[in-house]
Amino acid sequence: MSETESRNFIEAIIDRDLAEGVCDTVHTRFPPEPNGYLHIGHAKSILLNYGLARQYNGKFNMRFDDTNPTKEDVEFVESIKEDIQWLGADWEDRLFFASDYFGEMYEAAVKLIKKGKAYVSDLTAEQIKEYRGTLTEPGRDDPFNSRSVEENLELFEEMREGKYADGEKVLRARIDMASPNINMRDPVIYRVAHMTHHNTGDKWCIYPMYDFAHPIEDAIEGITHSICTLEFEDHRPLYDWVVRELEYPSPPKQIEFAKLYLKNVVTGKRYIKKLVQEGIVDGWDDPRLVSIAALRRRGFTPDSIRKFVELCGVSKAHSTADYAMLEYCIREDLKAKAPRVMAILDPVKLIIDNYPEGQTEMLTVGNNPENETLGSREVPFGRELYIEREDFMEEPPKKYFRMFPGNEVRLMNAYFVKCTGCVKDENGKITQVHCTYDPASKGGNSPDGRKVKGTIHWVAASTAVPAEIRLYENIIDEEKGVYNVEDGSLNLNPNSLTVMKNCRVEPSLTGAVSPERFQFVRQGFFCVDSRDSRPDGLVFNRIVSLKSSFVLPKEN
Repeated sequence: MSETESRNFIEAIIDRDLAEGVCDTVHTRFPPEPNGYLHIGHAKSILLNYGLARQYNGKFNMRFDDTNPTKEDVEFVESIKEDIQWLGADWEDRLFFASDYFGEMYEAAVKLIKKGKAYVSDLTAEQIKEYRGTLTEPGRDDPFNSRSVEENLELFEEMREGKYADGEKVLRARIDMASPNINMRDPVIYRVAHMTHHNTGDKWCIYPMYDFAHPIEDAIEGITHSICTLEFEDHRPLYDWVVRELEYPSPPKQIEFAKLYLKNVVTGKRYIKKLVQEGIVDGWDDPRLVSIAALRRRGFTPDSIRKFVELCGVSKAHSTADYAMLEYCIREDLKAKAPRVMAILDPVKLIIDNYPEGQTEMLTVGNNPENETLGSREVPFGRELYIEREDFMEEPPKKYFRMFPGNEVRLMNAYFVKCTGCVKDENGKITQVHCTYDPASKGGNSPDGRKVKGTIHWVAASTAVPAEIRLYENIIDEEKGVYNVEDGSLNLNPNSLTVMKNCRVEPSLTGAVSPERFQFVRQGFFCVDSRDSRPDGLVFNRIVSLKSSFVLPKEN
């Protein structure tokens, strides 16, 4: 496949614009509204816009589209900045706010009024909707659209001065009430809102609408390609109308691409906010969510997110990605990077009856067989160990090769041991498993060449470090789908979080801090929780299990 054929449609447009002299550089931006945390879908837009700027040696702006003070918050501003920096998108010194341009936007509205392209209306929101018409019927003229330029200028200034209540008057663009595109039927471009803004305080009591503000922001900043998702395609004629009527010399070009959808996950801010407020999750960064903050806390890496976005590709066609592909990306990223250590999630004590009491020996263990540069560590071994409860059965089924009376297994990196029995409490629960070891089998192989079929991991009891380990599943019941059809509620998975309180990990994990990541042998990839883990109380989140049915699609 040639380089030309492999380029996506946005790159083809940019190539043509550069070749034809439409622009001589590439300048992109990422413009979120600070009304919630960003999610995995936003990562695609961030990486696409930043990636294009880098690819063409251009510039990338970070801009908050903060034109709606009713929903915006400084908390969201700070979280978005952290997310974008974590993903590696560098805006250098170009951090902007739409509110930085409120003065220019006001002047732009005045310019439209003077050109006869905007007027003040007294219609309510309900009346405006009624006058707008439908997809099959044209709209009707606003009864206030015949006001003179002078009257409109006066009324608009009075709106700014705070003489009218919220909703009492709006400024509308005069375009075409019969347009087949409803967005062009004299859209509202300014409304009265007596709200304190997180950035401008009480300086303004009128605020521009997004469809009016956005193209102005792009034009002021010199954005060449305004790249957005497909739901804005029907808004493009209005975007072009604004920059044309305001006579910007180098108007930006809007290009739409398909959103990134993930199967059976919650991305809607309204639903995430509900989950947070009702205490179903412990915040916008709960590791069961797919906000960027949640993925970071869960243990995903920027590289894995970038790889996922790359695999999803850029197109005009809607498509849905499987969460398993995101898991595939983090496994691929960590399998050679993460040290492999031993952790016991549901411990039961294993006693080696013929091992010397009080003796501890240090075993040299490689940190990652796929990456020798990670070196090795010393792991303590002794007479009493912890093993997984599921690694012993008194009466095993066929093809169970772990510990049961009379069976010999390998203790990983240590010795062959032969199970002799177990001890139970008064309720029949197994409290100890007993075995004997073969001192000649150190390192996990016997000189006489005998083979064992089972290998189990372990942690020395005397040096084991207590830890809490959290196992995550999708917060949505995948069999039922995201939403309950009858009432629109979420189909929640009651088993989305399992907290294992009594875990034991090897002492090499003492002092582990976020964002350190490890592969727990036979269990999966884990990271230190960034919020709850402490030196005297380690908490690990499972990022992803080791096995997956996901297979990367073959290239044509």
